Amino acid sequence: QESQDAPLFGEEDDNFRPRRVKVRHPLASFFHLFFRTSAILVYLLCDVLSGRFIASMVAIILLLSCDFWTVKNVSGRLLVGLRWWNQVDEDGKSHWVFESRKGSEMKKTSSAESQIFWLGLIVCPIFWVVFVFSTIFTFKIKWLAVVIMGLVLQWANVYGYVRCKVGGTSDLRNMAKSYLSVQILKQVGKSNNTS
Repeated sequence: QESQDAPLFGEEDDNFRPRRVKVRHPLASFFHLFFRTSAILVYLLCDVLSGRFIASMVAIILLLSCDFWTVKNVSGRLLVGLRWWNQVDEDGKSHWVFESRKGSEMKKTSSAESQIFWLGLIVCPIFWVVFVFSTIFTFKIKWLAVVIMGLVLQWANVYGYVRCKVGGTSDLRNMAKSYLSVQILKQVGKSNNTS
């Protein structure tokens, strides 16, 4: 078996090279996570760091705004090759545009950067959902506007980038329905094969 080719514990393999994570845009990756986690940390530690509500609120809103702009305009383009924006035509009608790189251009993105992007994009809004419920249940109503703003800004980017990833013209409900129907058919197929 293949286990005979692998070095034993404690033995060194001369041909072994540690797998190097390829991050082509370290600054964009850093700021993609920095503003998000900083806003969460300031919210969690605001009573410890400063008892001032207004100073904490302004700091959190500034960090959330910087995060929204950075993710929407910089890290989405560089890390995963996706972008979205709103465009107003001559008639005054608003159109949402969702774009993604195609074919050979997608090779410009690394899997490590993609994982950093999607992990940060999905995990951080979950914190804001928890914060919304915790402010309601602990009756800290003065923080409700701040956590709702955090939730809205974070989920706007999630929605925009998911639409970019799955295709801006496709309906997300139809995609979810087709995915669920495929999963159900797979399960039915597995149960028929085993019986």
